[in-house]
Amino acid sequence: MDLDLNTITQLAAVADPEAYGKSAGKAIALGVGAGLGTIGPGIGVGFIFGKVIESVTRQPEMRDEITSIQWLGFALTEAIVFYAFIFGLIAFFLA
Repeated sequence: MDLDLNTITQLAAVADPEAYGKSAGKAIALGVGAGLGTIGPGIGVGFIFGKVIESVTRQPEMRDEITSIQWLGFALTEAIVFYAFIFGLIAFFLA
């Protein structure tokens, strides 16, 4: 079995428990951070659509204006999810 330097380096990295633990910790942190970063926007999106339904049932004649405001609020709220994801990736790769 002929091993080149790259294969030996990879095997040594796997055999090092400290490096493995650090890599696993970073992956767990990314998952938890991204998960917690989506809770707030998820609640916000539910709140937006709930209030839109309530508003349209109270004033059906303003449906078009309410819907346009709804999509603006939805887009701004969803941007938070992308920021949380990007910050998580930055922390994962730079830490």
